[in-house]
Amino acid sequence: MRLFTKTLIAAAVLAAVPTIASAESNFQTGAGSLTANARVDFQITIPKFLYLRVGTGTDFANNPTINLISFSVPAANVGNGTAVAATAGSGDLGNGTVTARVIGNGGNVTLSSTTAGALNDGGTNTISYGQISTTVAPLTSATALAAPALADGATTNTTVTATSGVVNRDARWTYGYLNTVTPAAGTYGGVGVNNGRVTYTAVTP
Repeated sequence: MRLFTKTLIAAAVLAAVPTIASAESNFQTGAGSLTANARVDFQITIPKFLYLRVGTGTDFANNPTINLISFSVPAANVGNGTAVAATAGSGDLGNGTVTARVIGNGGNVTLSSTTAGALNDGGTNTISYGQISTTVAPLTSATALAAPALADGATTNTTVTATSGVVNRDARWTYGYLNTVTPAAGTYGGVGVNNGRVTYTAVTP
């Protein structure tokens, strides 16, 4: 019985050898020139990823900071058509300017902006998102990342075209207040209130 058991174990080990030692070898012998070949196969698996940043952030990492873009219109200039810049502390780059970046390796990216409606003062008075401009300037990319328009209670889209399946685009987005209307006095929008939040979304197939 012991001999039979040892024979079975030996047979099992030998059967496993081709799986364990899967590298190829080639032996040649004879007179004259000889050639021996051995082949190795390679495989690399790249995970699919998508990264979006608008404002404060860390590349390829999550960051919960939501920047506030704030405008204070001088009383003498309300509604006179002279654009108003954001306050100095607005945006990660200051004065209403934010870092915008999309990186992904899953093909073209659809970049969108969504609002719940026009900014309001907590009551019935509103200011349209049409009064907020987004100026795009280069950051590091040869082609700056375009910004989707802002619209009241709507989603607007722009397509970021991939090169060889990869998107790596960024820009400086600077927000401004056009100041072409005369609203009632008050504070419109805010931190997560009164429709003051814009949600940017990146989607890849």
